[in-house]
Amino acid sequence: MSLPRGAREAPPVGGGDINEAFRVVLADGREAFVKTRADAAQGEYASEAAGLRWLSEAGGLRVPEVLDVGEDYLALEWIERGHLDAAGERELGRGLALTHAAGAPRFGRFTETESETAVDAGVGGDAEADAAWLGSLRVSNEPTEDWATFYAERRLRPLAQLAFERKRLGHRGIAAVERICERIGELAGPPERAARLHGDLWSGNVLAGVDGRPSLIDPSAFGGYREVDLAMLALFGGLSRDVIESYEDVTPLADGWKDRVGLYELLPLLVHAILFGGSYGASVERTAQRYGG
Repeated sequence: MSLPRGAREAPPVGGGDINEAFRVVLADGREAFVKTRADAAQGEYASEAAGLRWLSEAGGLRVPEVLDVGEDYLALEWIERGHLDAAGERELGRGLALTHAAGAPRFGRFTETESETAVDAGVGGDAEADAAWLGSLRVSNEPTEDWATFYAERRLRPLAQLAFERKRLGHRGIAAVERICERIGELAGPPERAARLHGDLWSGNVLAGVDGRPSLIDPSAFGGYREVDLAMLALFGGLSRDVIESYEDVTPLADGWKDRVGLYELLPLLVHAILFGGSYGASVERTAQRYGG
């Protein structure tokens, strides 16, 4: 394991599927959650740290403070785990709406310029600056002119191709995804400005504190369409009536959003098919055929 310099008292804690995680005391006495992995990609943790800071800047929801970051570790403010109560679910809905409304400069990379991106991510080139991670999967945040193009070319097509290459998705499945990409302009929903997205917002990435309040963790942040975050919450059981009603009290969703939930669930379904196999490939195929014909 790799820890910040001077860290001590490092009992292991739960940290997800790909990282080791520890509760540590830093050299300055603060408690921290540290995730670490020997084979972490260049810029992976720095990219996550930049995403956390960007989400925090929106002021919509609590986000753990980034305390330290290195090539093979990320240290965050320790938040004692609890359970999300009803007030916390309403706070999640309102806060997510406010976070989305804070906006993004473009569809894709969320920093203002390529040079700023390289500095924030701790990398030296545009290719790495545009990188983001969904679990251990590297995806591209290279900007596009519109949301439909971004979703098709930066998410659906490359992930479907990777799933096919790894034999997690069959010919019918990848063909259905390709048909969606060809029709994405008519399927993606009415135009909206780029929202400030968490990007990997399943229920496990909403950390409930002992006070019952939500915090956002483990982002794969980018500028995108706000229904992506909501669809991921819906897929994994985090989109309760309280969440959605509180969201729409702040910012109503576009007409027909419920009909597009499956379209945006394709993103996490493809990721899970690649990483875990099993029935996820069949779920991708069924869902894609609903939209791709």
